Amino acid sequence: MSAPRPVGKNTEAWFAKARELLPGGVSSPVRAFGAVGGTPPVIRSAQGAYVTDVDGNSYLDFVGSWGPLILGHAQPQVVTAISEAARRGTSYGAPSQVEIELAAEVVASYPGLEQVRFVSSGTEAVMSAIRLARGATGRDIIVKFSGCYHGHMDALLVAAGSGLVTFGTPSSAGVPAGYTDLTRVLPLDDEEALNRLFAAEGDQIAAVIIEPVPANNGLLLQRPEFLAALRQITSQHGSLLIFDEVISGFRLGPGGAAEHYGITPDLATFGKVIGGGMPVGAFAGPRAIMEQLAPMGRVYQAGTLSGNPVAMAAGLATLRFLKANDGWQQLEARGQYLEQLLTDSLAHSPVPASLVRLGSIFWIAWYADTPPRTAEAIAKETGPFYAHVFHGLLTRGVALAPSAYEVGFISLAHTHEDIEQLATTLTSVLADLRTPSPSGVN
Repeated sequence: MSAPRPVGKNTEAWFAKARELLPGGVSSPVRAFGAVGGTPPVIRSAQGAYVTDVDGNSYLDFVGSWGPLILGHAQPQVVTAISEAARRGTSYGAPSQVEIELAAEVVASYPGLEQVRFVSSGTEAVMSAIRLARGATGRDIIVKFSGCYHGHMDALLVAAGSGLVTFGTPSSAGVPAGYTDLTRVLPLDDEEALNRLFAAEGDQIAAVIIEPVPANNGLLLQRPEFLAALRQITSQHGSLLIFDEVISGFRLGPGGAAEHYGITPDLATFGKVIGGGMPVGAFAGPRAIMEQLAPMGRVYQAGTLSGNPVAMAAGLATLRFLKANDGWQQLEARGQYLEQLLTDSLAHSPVPASLVRLGSIFWIAWYADTPPRTAEAIAKETGPFYAHVFHGLLTRGVALAPSAYEVGFISLAHTHEDIEQLATTLTSVLADLRTPSPSGVN
């Protein structure tokens, strides 16, 4: 079996200090390795497809800072853009040329957009889009789906109940029940539940929000027919359809999941790729909706660092590089190669496993003969088994996310040789796991 790797003395010392100064030693929970056990490497630097910890150990990285680094770590053009922008000033608190240039790229790339508002995180983008949807429709109810994550906004930090439709129940301490009273949670991949809810409350629903490519609780690829049903029923009832494309936006292509599925939402939220590794978020839509924001309209939203010129420069350099170098076509080719090799590797798995991929996003569904489309369909044994896989890979120098439910990312820095290394290493780890152990995982 795969035990956590020995911790280097520098990592041990630095993370001990981190635990004194940061809750759990981290600034975002999954980084703490709570789901897989062990001590996380404390990173000193990164370049291309590799990260290096404070003990000098390098890891082939398929986390990519959880998605933003579509060009890889410290990509030269992005680093140059950041450096030049910083020399011009790190923040203005005023409109900037580069902000307008990035806005033009976003609006021209994604279906149905006429205006965009930049913010500093995906959570902030979703929070603002929800407020705008309520202001634009004059309605209060928001519908989300079990298994879709939209940041840590109180009203959407909600888990689904056992029924086809459930009233929101907060899934975090510190979120009053009243904050989620106007949130409805539906199961993914279920048109009947959708129709039932709209029949009962359709005239009160401000918006339906969904990750069109759910990628925060496994990669739960949806049927195009289900997404089309969302578009039809929201239009029929005067509700807004919001695509949360914080992960999929500009990752699948310039038009994200909207372009991939041929479905145009009323609003879309973005993050990650459009910041090129810098903190950023955005929400966007047609002029008639977006101009209801202050200062044009009565829906208030503001942010001191919104449209930060350094982040805007990093995002602009990233998008322009992708467009100039057939980036998305290259990523699709590498994704196909990864799918081919990992499917072969999974033939050695001691448990059923399915490789799920869309573009440069991938995930392995363990204990699954076919890819699940809902969070509830993910096998409960997945977490404990994945912990062994994860540490087997990390010990051999390959880093995936420290959670069975997080996806992996390919970047333009990953070569065919890197993908082959992932596949060969995974085959080796799975071969080791075929040996029965006292834990019962074999």
